[in-house]
Amino acid sequence: MENAEVHTYKLDNDETFGEVSIADEVVAMIAGLAASEVEGVASMAGNVTRDLINKLSMKSLSKGVRITVDENKTVKAALAINIRYGYNVPDTSAQVQEKVKTAIETMTGLNVAEVNVKIVNVEMEENE
Repeated sequence: MENAEVHTYKLDNDETFGEVSIADEVVAMIAGLAASEVEGVASMAGNVTRDLINKLSMKSLSKGVRITVDENKTVKAALAINIRYGYNVPDTSAQVQEKVKTAIETMTGLNVAEVNVKIVNVEMEENE
């Protein structure tokens, strides 16, 4: 097992049966998966395409995603994505921002303050 420090955050919940915490890596995976579902997103900056998600470990989904959660349980997400050629960058980025924000808030109950998107590459469609 690697010695990397894992950050976890206690979620607001009914503590009848105990507390629930979530690792920042899980929040990053949620963000990466949500972003990869947007039409026009070719892959995350780690070259993880939708086709490879099933073949690779779930940790690959968090490549190209950086998550910070402050003491008020407010999330700031930064994503680096590769966009498909021909897609409108502002529109696609706005869709990524909304999809990531909604996915994190719905699945974790954390508040998302920022979703910053950086386009790092344009990928051409492969001919089949």
